[in-house]
Amino acid sequence: MAFSEFQPLNDKSLVDYIKATPSLSSKLKDHLDNLTVKEVGDGNLNFVFIVVGSHGSFVIKQALPYIRCIGESWPMTKERAYFEALALREHGRLSPDHVPEVYHFDRTMSLIGMRYLEPPHIILRKGLIAGIEYPLLADHMSDYMARTLFHTSLLYHNTTDHRKAVAEFCGNVELCRLTEQVVFSDPYKVSEYNRWTSPYLDSDAEAVREDNALKLEVAELKSLFCERAQALIHGDLHTGSVMVTPDSTQVIDPEFAFYGPIGFDIGAFLGNLILAFFAQDGHADEQNDRKAYKAWILRIIQNTWNLFHKKFIALWDANKDAGDAYLPAIYNNSELQQLVQDKYIKELLHDTLGFGAAKMIRRIVGVAHVEDFESITDASKRSGCERRALEFAKLILKERRKFQNIEEVVSAVQQIQ
Repeated sequence: MAFSEFQPLNDKSLVDYIKATPSLSSKLKDHLDNLTVKEVGDGNLNFVFIVVGSHGSFVIKQALPYIRCIGESWPMTKERAYFEALALREHGRLSPDHVPEVYHFDRTMSLIGMRYLEPPHIILRKGLIAGIEYPLLADHMSDYMARTLFHTSLLYHNTTDHRKAVAEFCGNVELCRLTEQVVFSDPYKVSEYNRWTSPYLDSDAEAVREDNALKLEVAELKSLFCERAQALIHGDLHTGSVMVTPDSTQVIDPEFAFYGPIGFDIGAFLGNLILAFFAQDGHADEQNDRKAYKAWILRIIQNTWNLFHKKFIALWDANKDAGDAYLPAIYNNSELQQLVQDKYIKELLHDTLGFGAAKMIRRIVGVAHVEDFESITDASKRSGCERRALEFAKLILKERRKFQNIEEVVSAVQQIQ
């Protein structure tokens, strides 16, 4: 079978593709009889196949020319696979312990072959729903974010290399426009794609659409998202894009990657942890009230930011002469360098809070929701959890500049009852 033109693969045709592709068949030591192929894509966009043979395994991810969760009525470029492969390789180079290795990329077929994260790896979001603690999560995620975001910013790049990299990823425009629509636009207007737990949240959704102060803040964040090419960001770094065991953390699915604001990645991750926090009451039962687990989530939020801050500054200090952002000939004394770093981190915290809040709002009254809430079968109970999360997100979005540190944010989370 020839694969010179794009075609969606299935269990049978994928085996034929593997046989015709040495970079994949060699990973199975060319033992291609009795392969087990399972399609497991439960996301919104792609086919994902797990391929297991007697002498090896890998994952195949294929982009479709439409949004899978909606259908062919919402077309979407297959080129997103190219940018995902680029981002996986670049982020993997910078943070090899936390990004799965890419074995193969086929631009015509919009297909990536990569390391299979075998059990007991599970999606972090599912672990959070189950109430599982991951002792290394904050350390691992802060390390991944510090390394990937610092080394692709002007704190490390010169402006020539940075502009070349920005230009390369500017081609991922359709995925950026999708984010602009579902995060910064649809939740704030009447849209055929919006949904929420009705009728319980009908008035809450309307309140979002009628909140002028909220809209002003969202407009500022959208501008920042569209205009600030700060670093190579993952672009969709929620708890469904992380796979974990107690001692392993792997970041997957960077198909939304582009050069954007650093706070968008950090905010996405922390915002989804806050969603998980507010969902816990919906998963509590007589055997487990989830209070201890909620306290653990808050510690992870606090530790992730504080460890990121520490590691990011350490990388900055170790590479003071590397980037073009703050030239040593100008920023030439320790007092000034400290002022620069303090200002940078303060602004980054506020960006993080704003983007995190916007991501939370869209998961409650927008098109794509989260399993943390959706798995709560009692609609009344679910809507109560969602309303508290929405209340916090609106507060933090409008008042983010008042917060001086992550401890104040955690305290604000605890105030919402």
